[in-house]
Amino acid sequence: MRDILTNLDTWQQQGEKIAVATVMSTWGSAPRQVGSKMAVTLRGHITGSVSAGCVEGAVIEESMAVIESGMPRVLTYGVEDEEAFGLGLACGGAIEIFVEPFTAFKPVYALLKEQLEARQPMGIASVLDGPSECTNRKLAVFVDGHTDGDLVLPGRHDEIVKIVVDMMPREIGGIVEINGMSLFVDIYPRVPRMIIIGAVHIAEILAPMAHLAGFEVHIIDPRSAFATRERFPHAASITREWPDKALASMDIDDASCVVVLTHDPKLDDPALQVALTSDARYVGALGSKRTNRLRLERLAKAGLGKTQLARLHAPIGLPLGSRGPAGIAISIMAEIIQVKSSTPAV
Repeated sequence: MRDILTNLDTWQQQGEKIAVATVMSTWGSAPRQVGSKMAVTLRGHITGSVSAGCVEGAVIEESMAVIESGMPRVLTYGVEDEEAFGLGLACGGAIEIFVEPFTAFKPVYALLKEQLEARQPMGIASVLDGPSECTNRKLAVFVDGHTDGDLVLPGRHDEIVKIVVDMMPREIGGIVEINGMSLFVDIYPRVPRMIIIGAVHIAEILAPMAHLAGFEVHIIDPRSAFATRERFPHAASITREWPDKALASMDIDDASCVVVLTHDPKLDDPALQVALTSDARYVGALGSKRTNRLRLERLAKAGLGKTQLARLHAPIGLPLGSRGPAGIAISIMAEIIQVKSSTPAV
């Protein structure tokens, strides 16, 4: 949702009629994960995607019909479906998509934006198959279990809330069957954050890559000549302080990745002492195997234990064989995505 918010806000201001399509479930090699969204206006404007482009045309047509009727639809495309195969979904996968009028989001939209901006998780439940009075209504569930929205489900409320809260750490939603009712639970996890220590050349390439991948990027470097807005136009923040001091003032949670690139022990080591004792999901540092061996010895002498030191990804990045700044940035991004995908939030 975060990647289509700007367009949604603009379209609302322009009085556009909008439908939102969301991937509810996938099988096989479907290219977009559950929760992926595409928004469509009656005038044909689109933002986001629900596939690699293979079914977008059909979903746009269905979205137009949803805008006109005001009634949501569930769409299924897969290789066993001749129509879907003709549309191009020949990759061996299948997807199920929920298309609904944007008006259904209105009661929870402001809350959703607030949660995303505050980097707090949230879940939203929608009824797929149930009483007609539940159509186009939403139940917003927060991580502490309190709720909001206009969907009322007497006798099922507490069970649904528990299901949504339990799904949040996995950071992905899905279809839920409960007491003869089918619901779609859409999970909005904390926005992932990349904290880059060292505004070096590699960081100049890595930062926009991370931004495009949906990360909120923060740059930390005490050297004012390096840490400039001109070099990092998409950064959420640029902090010109010593890294350990800057990190200590940040809430480094399990949706945060810390990337240490200065290659200078007096900057790297204090930063790593903070990062490796935090809840960061990923901590990586630039340097050769020899550099890392010496680094680990220094960090051990500084009091870090074996478990903390074992969390360090160094030499940083997947071993792609590239030595240039761009190749190193790609290898770092690849490793972070791999770690993020394989280790769920706590």
